[in-house]
Amino acid sequence: MKIILPVAGKGTRLRPHTHTKAKSLVHVAGKTVLEHIISRLIAMQAEEVIFITDDNGQQIEDFMTAKFPDLPCTYVVQKERLGPAHAVFLAAPSIQEGDDVLVVFNDTIFVTDLERIPQLCADCDGLIYSKEVEDYQRFGVNVVRGGYIVDMVEKPDSPVSRLAQVGLYYLKDGRGFMNYLDQTIIAGETVKGEYFLPSVFMRMIREGKKFRAPEIDAWLDCGKPETLLDTNRYLLRGRHYVHGEVLNSVLIEPVHISEGAVIRGSIIGPHVSVAPGCVIEESIVKDSIINANTQVRDMIMHSSILGDSVQLIGSPRHMNIGDHSLIEMEG
Repeated sequence: MKIILPVAGKGTRLRPHTHTKAKSLVHVAGKTVLEHIISRLIAMQAEEVIFITDDNGQQIEDFMTAKFPDLPCTYVVQKERLGPAHAVFLAAPSIQEGDDVLVVFNDTIFVTDLERIPQLCADCDGLIYSKEVEDYQRFGVNVVRGGYIVDMVEKPDSPVSRLAQVGLYYLKDGRGFMNYLDQTIIAGETVKGEYFLPSVFMRMIREGKKFRAPEIDAWLDCGKPETLLDTNRYLLRGRHYVHGEVLNSVLIEPVHISEGAVIRGSIIGPHVSVAPGCVIEESIVKDSIINANTQVRDMIMHSSILGDSVQLIGSPRHMNIGDHSLIEMEG
């Protein structure tokens, strides 16, 4: 198997956290998004992992070399922003006859058993993983009849399907898939100047290829600050990881305190991730992600994301408040 990981893109919805780093290197629940994804792919024992990168490619390569030195990786730069299907096609030189391909986009962390792929794909040509959603109008959806995908609709007005595509695809014939990508690009089938995978898959379906739409267990969006915090809460559920130094403090489960972090005189949690090198003093923090080497002192925080090497210092308040007062201090 070859795994294709398109990790290009500026991650504009996650700014300012993506001004200085690739969006897949943003932290959630004690790890980068990329580390969460790769840890779910290790069991596949891929022959090659092909990263499609942009000008942040060196960050990705350095991270993979440090964290997963034994994983066979190749890096290809997408120099022109021509869309996700074009990005995937850049992996074509590495895909040979007989290769099957798994394509994983990096805006989401998935929860599913990939080792079931041979069983799920026994009677079809590929899998387009899906998740049933209520707000189907926001997504491209798979229309399924008789167990196979017959159509794909982008942001439908009516509920023709609630099976949203989640950015995880398996192709039994990887070389054939690359040929279809090539045909779609040659035909110029673009939307607003970009090539998208549904055009490729519909071309394949029209020519008799069969796809199933298995549902994943969880679809964890990491593309926006609010969804990143949702994902942090989900991944911390049932976990309580404390390897840092905690002094005169209260931890409300679940939290992730990394080795090298220091907590003094504070109340931390629930749903807080603290990265290595952080120092939090005399503060109350809940439902937040604190990235590496950041200092927080005399603060009350919730629903917050702090980047690397931030210094956030508040001040204690002295108050003299009479009976029956109502004080609301908006954060």
